[in-house]
Amino acid sequence: MTRSDTTRAGVTHDPERPTTLVRAAGFSYFPVALLARLPYAMMVVGVLTLVVSARGELSLGGLTSAMVGLGTAIFGPLIGAAADRIGQRGVVLAAGIANSVVLLAMAWVVFSPAPDALVLLVAFLIGATAPQVSPMSRSRLVGIIASRLPGDRHAAVLNGTMAYESAADEVVFVFGPFIVGLLATTLNPAAPIIGAAVLTVLFVTAFALHRTGGVRPTEADGLPVRQAPARELFRPGLIAVTVGVLGMGLFFGSMLTALTSFLSDFGHPEQAGLVYGVMGVGSAALALGVAWFPLRFALRWRWLTFAGILALSTAALPFATTVPGMVLVLLVAGFGVGPTLVTQYSFGAERSPIGRSATVMTILGSAVIVGQSASSALVGALAQSAGTHAAMFAPVVSALIVLAAGVANVFLTGRRPSPTRVR
Repeated sequence: MTRSDTTRAGVTHDPERPTTLVRAAGFSYFPVALLARLPYAMMVVGVLTLVVSARGELSLGGLTSAMVGLGTAIFGPLIGAAADRIGQRGVVLAAGIANSVVLLAMAWVVFSPAPDALVLLVAFLIGATAPQVSPMSRSRLVGIIASRLPGDRHAAVLNGTMAYESAADEVVFVFGPFIVGLLATTLNPAAPIIGAAVLTVLFVTAFALHRTGGVRPTEADGLPVRQAPARELFRPGLIAVTVGVLGMGLFFGSMLTALTSFLSDFGHPEQAGLVYGVMGVGSAALALGVAWFPLRFALRWRWLTFAGILALSTAALPFATTVPGMVLVLLVAGFGVGPTLVTQYSFGAERSPIGRSATVMTILGSAVIVGQSASSALVGALAQSAGTHAAMFAPVVSALIVLAAGVANVFLTGRRPSPTRVR
């Protein structure tokens, strides 16, 4: 074993003890990485809630959320590419500091007499500086699995890791809107954005400075990784996964915005985050349960199965006329959300070109935010012009996009077994 093998990913390996992912990453890694992604989950919902409360226009709130997504779409993959080339520490640290400053700027500018254009510009900067903690975490863990664990364990550990990461995302994307709703209801509409800025300073900084983020990617001989050509990012298999994840983002944004309109009809739009959190109960539970699915339950069939559950459950949305009925639909829909995301990210990890893991993961993470933001804008305008009932069809369309991408993925995967080597 070479020295570079023993120190890769900031880990010193004791050959007399079997290496586990928790030991290799460090016990402190997982709580830090979990809390560091919470501000990211609060951004879009927090901006939407803040703008609607401060300026009284749902359509402007949706457009502002869309600008967050546009900033993420343009700069998110560039942040990932920079991390692949020079390492995560400096990239994440700089993005986190910039993001906290812009979040505080949003909390001020939305209540000022500044024109709407300035609000939209600040929203764009929020997305552009988003630290991308969730994709960075996946990339770090995939690298640790590849370099520290025996080859015959890669498939099982990767499956469990993607399940955990998706469950962690579900937890924060549930608690993010919940915290936004709680703070906005009990304190002030600006409180969630200020809170996100504080959390970013504390936990994104801790994530950046963690020992797993301080090592540049290297080959076994200690030389820098030779990255695959950028054109490999446009392979059909990766495109199908990206479209599927985009569909999930479209679902999140359209569901939350339609739900906001639904609750506005009852006079309680600020409770949208609280009710939306119901969907995450089943989602997080089944996302964790994916780790126990047998490997013979192939990834491509998991995608179709759980995307089908999502599509069927959301078909009931236009017929939900009471808050308890809406809660029930959201609870069932959650059973399809978590496992679908786990499967999509597992495909993303397996199909990442050599040396471009962080790039792929940030592309997928950006796709979620882009979909969420774009659908928030479109559905916000639709709800304002055509009413809540029309807006309720948008999550159905989003779920069908996820299912269609899963069908395309089956044909792209064919009868070949899923790769078991982590790249």
